Amino acid sequence: MSIATLLSLLWAVVLMALFFGGSIFVHELGHFLAARRRGVKVERFSIGFGPKIVSWRGKDGVEYRLSWIPLGGYVALPQLADMRGIEGEPTTEAEAEIRKLPPPSYSTRMLVFVAGAVCNIIFAFALAAILWIVGMPQEAPTQIGYVAPTLTTTDGATVPGPGAAAGLRPGDIITRVDGKAVQNFSDVETLVILGSGRTAAGAPEVELTLLRDKTEQTLRLVPAYVSAERMRSLGIAPSSSPAVDGFSADSAARDAGLRTGDIITHIDDRSAFYVGSIADYLRDRAPEAAARPVHVTGLRADGVTPFALDITPRLVVDEATGQTIPRLGVMLKPHILNAALVHLPPHEQIGRHIRTTWRTIESLVSPRSDIGVSKLSGPVGIAHVFIRLAQIDLRSVLWFTVLLNINLAIFNLLPIPVLDGGHMLFATIGKLRGRPLPVRLIMNTQLTFMALLLTMVLYVTFFDVRRVARDILPAEPAQQEQAPAPAAPAKPAP
Repeated sequence: MSIATLLSLLWAVVLMALFFGGSIFVHELGHFLAARRRGVKVERFSIGFGPKIVSWRGKDGVEYRLSWIPLGGYVALPQLADMRGIEGEPTTEAEAEIRKLPPPSYSTRMLVFVAGAVCNIIFAFALAAILWIVGMPQEAPTQIGYVAPTLTTTDGATVPGPGAAAGLRPGDIITRVDGKAVQNFSDVETLVILGSGRTAAGAPEVELTLLRDKTEQTLRLVPAYVSAERMRSLGIAPSSSPAVDGFSADSAARDAGLRTGDIITHIDDRSAFYVGSIADYLRDRAPEAAARPVHVTGLRADGVTPFALDITPRLVVDEATGQTIPRLGVMLKPHILNAALVHLPPHEQIGRHIRTTWRTIESLVSPRSDIGVSKLSGPVGIAHVFIRLAQIDLRSVLWFTVLLNINLAIFNLLPIPVLDGGHMLFATIGKLRGRPLPVRLIMNTQLTFMALLLTMVLYVTFFDVRRVARDILPAEPAQQEQAPAPAAPAKPAP
């Protein structure tokens, strides 16, 4: 590992700790500030659960600590909720202390419990405002650029690509998935993966509404299950013009005047919708035309200056098949033409993240979807995503932190014991019945759900570790040959 790579990794870890840990800190800070504002006794402020790593007592009498189990954090508020069985303190002392303290009002309870989620939303809004000012790279459009003829399924079988089987074509523009409007290709992929559509026979089904030659069409497709995660896939990728990334040693394209960074938009009269367009076009030409020049047009690396070149392919023998094929000798990468920074207002960013989070919850509880608990990410998976994004672009880290804080806000407000929403539920039940629920009942319920939560986190972490291992460790050669095509395929030099 080079020094540059090591420094990049260390910087990524620092950003992960700052934004991931900061999101948890902000949530607990909300509870802390609301409690102090409403005159509620604060006994402890902890990042993490379980035994302490380090702690100190402030002049305000509050114990501040960092604990071993990184599943969130808590603010110990003995007047509001008895969590000491979970935190390891003697429950008899906890009950005695609770009885000595004056009971807070219902409004105080609700304000303190909701304050954590509110602070997460405020933090998300602040980060979204930064992204609004600096701008985010434009996401891939909903225009299809590549339709895979075949896919390799999770079971290792090669099947016709669902998009190809349904008649999708490069150039088609997807407007809706299962009746929901889409704004970019990420929306398309998310809605396909989270979809709960089924055929009468029980097979997965996706309804696409698209524009083809300015005419709206609706198609029903049966997605294939791909990758080790068994995710739904249609075998399509977004439109992206090929950009020159390099040349082979004996390159006809370089000799003709093509340059690194050039963006190819057309080859002869065919639009170049994706990086494989050129190789596919050369392959599809009649054998007698294989060595004839092709007319390549596009834009120079500045994205403004046009170029037009006639390039005569060189005939080479494919070592794998023994066939003679035409090649231009150029390596390509995907490029979104006319991509610009998008300055999306904070409320629109947060609205998108709320919709994504809610759709994930809907898919999680729907028996018709393929999303289960094993598809979720816990601390390990979230940390891994942070580290990967930090090595790409700081704006991506901010974007993911906004999403994480919206997730934390919504998840914590679910009416599940141990979570803030569970505390609010207990307080509301007590308000309706005219007296608080028994402390012992609340404590036992909290312990039960904490055990369930820990079990779920361990289960999710097991799959997180598997995903991280697959992402870090190189695949076996045989597995590499059978790997499914990437979302935006990068083909060999044509």
